Amino acid sequence: MSDTDLGARSERGSDYADLSRLVRGVGLLDRRPGPYAMWVTVVLGCLGLVGVVFVRLGQSWWQTVTAATVAVLFAQLAFLGHDAGHRQIFRSRLANDVVGLVCGNLLIGISYGWWVNKHNRHHAHPNTEGQDPDIVVAPLSFTPGQAATQRGLGALFVRHQAALFFPLLLLEGLHLHVNSVRAVVGRGRLRHRPAEVGLLALHLAGYLTAVFLVLSVPQAIVFILVNQGLFGLYLGSSFAPNHKGMPILAEADSLDYLRRQVLTSRNVRGGPLLDALLGGLNYQIEHHLFPSMPRPNLRHAQPLIRKYCGEHGIAYHETTLIRSWAQALAHLRMIGTGPNRTDGEAG
Repeated sequence: MSDTDLGARSERGSDYADLSRLVRGVGLLDRRPGPYAMWVTVVLGCLGLVGVVFVRLGQSWWQTVTAATVAVLFAQLAFLGHDAGHRQIFRSRLANDVVGLVCGNLLIGISYGWWVNKHNRHHAHPNTEGQDPDIVVAPLSFTPGQAATQRGLGALFVRHQAALFFPLLLLEGLHLHVNSVRAVVGRGRLRHRPAEVGLLALHLAGYLTAVFLVLSVPQAIVFILVNQGLFGLYLGSSFAPNHKGMPILAEADSLDYLRRQVLTSRNVRGGPLLDALLGGLNYQIEHHLFPSMPRPNLRHAQPLIRKYCGEHGIAYHETTLIRSWAQALAHLRMIGTGPNRTDGEAG
């Protein structure tokens, strides 16, 4: 490698350090306990209120509305668990882990430790072949290489994966629960395995007991299907705009950290309501550059980071929620109907 190449790489490497100093200098990495205390209080308060309504309503098909409401609250708890996993709430790792275990394992039935391990790998190598677990999601194909390996029913699914994407998200809740159980009973590394096992078992027992004790068996089954289906749809619809349809990098790609995070991420434009509905994930570029930045600070960091990217010639992608979904679906359609798809089906 020439001296010129070394100089270019060194200059690029310092870009993130300069941006980090700017962000830290204006206090955007400082913790914000007040807003988090408010969110926890509101979500838990709403969950308690819905629980009272659930019991008072009893055996009624109106409980499907309750199931949908609980799905929204479960997703909000998942967003809080996400923030705890990135140590956005407290500086103490243990304090964040307690919040994550309560929100994840106890209240929504997802292994906090398993999810954090998986999510950290995604953050280290977003949209990178062979390294980002979020672009290895059967039965979907996100690259021509993945599509080319499909045969039979797999090939048929991939050909129509754009149309089937959102219906498939109805199974995301089940997918998360199954992988959580596998993680806590398996041999993978979990920092708090005994607590994870106990809290996950407590959630499962409490959830099923409450549903089947209050509702008739048919109503209970419908409640679970609606609740878990909408929970998965909500979460999947919140995460899909972030990277799907953005550039996918080769495993050997040598982009520096700043460009790797910005060029593979997409922001979703909106106001305070969208911020709340998406748990701050609509500021995906800012979040990926500074994962430990508290959620309330992301919108304040956006103008600074967008300007910095513009000054350094780094494409900063931002669009509406509907267009972000459309771009993600367009990518899935392109992969599903491309030349490699035809070759795969022919085999």
